Amino acid sequence: QVRLAESGGGLVQAGGSLSLTCTTSGVSVNTYTVAWFRQAPGKEREFVSCIRRFGGGTYYRDSVKGRFTISRENAKNTVTLQMSSLTPEDTAVYYCAAGQSIILSSIRGDKHYAYWGQGTQVTVSS
Repeated sequence: QVRLAESGGGLVQAGGSLSLTCTTSGVSVNTYTVAWFRQAPGKEREFVSCIRRFGGGTYYRDSVKGRFTISRENAKNTVTLQMSSLTPEDTAVYYCAAGQSIILSSIRGDKHYAYWGQGTQVTVSS
């Protein structure tokens, strides 16, 4: 059974940093595309970043490029999202998601990911 669990959320001041970890079980993380999405109150869930399977590269939404870094540790079956220079606009519940066989043009679509974590709250104060 595939399970995803996010950790590392919390409260941070603007300009600060947080690291989110997605711990997976029931999968070999290198064989899945793993993504981070976020949802702010009153807004739709949006793509943040992903790391494609088998070394297929990393991708980011424009607003986080240069501030967020996604990485994978195969031996631990984890994917980490390192976030820096955080702004109040980054406040949201962050979700980890995983899917197989997601073509490049579909990586930003949440419907293409079969497995989801419960989410972790990130709050950035001004």
